[in-house]
Amino acid sequence: MHHRQSTIQENPPLIIDEAVYDYLYRLAEQATQTAPDVGEYLLEEVSRARPVPSDRMPADVVRFGSWVTYREVDSGAVRRVQLVYPCQADVAAGRISVVSPLGAALIGLSVGQTMRWHIEQRADRSLQVVGVEPGTLPG
Repeated sequence: MHHRQSTIQENPPLIIDEAVYDYLYRLAEQATQTAPDVGEYLLEEVSRARPVPSDRMPADVVRFGSWVTYREVDSGAVRRVQLVYPCQADVAAGRISVVSPLGAALIGLSVGQTMRWHIEQRADRSLQVVGVEPGTLPG
């Protein structure tokens, strides 16, 4: 898997709400069975993240429910998505599962950070978080 060889050194530090850290880790482990590439990538990201108490989570960090505006570094395209649990994903509504290449890349990032991510059989891409707004998870 040459596309992940040096990601640990290149990728920015991540922060994850400790209230969902264990759940996210289990979700990543389960995903390694059904979607190995995405599951392994998410597991790597969660493993290197720093768990932080909910009340100390910075406002500009991507978490579940966040509406994230990001820019694709290569194309300059700007997109806005909401990060959700797998059962809540709805691409047409802009709701992206954390167990997707994009969702796994976004979780734990802060505004201004740039992250390389891999889209299945296509090349690596880089994205930069431009904005993070709080959101309510679909119920």
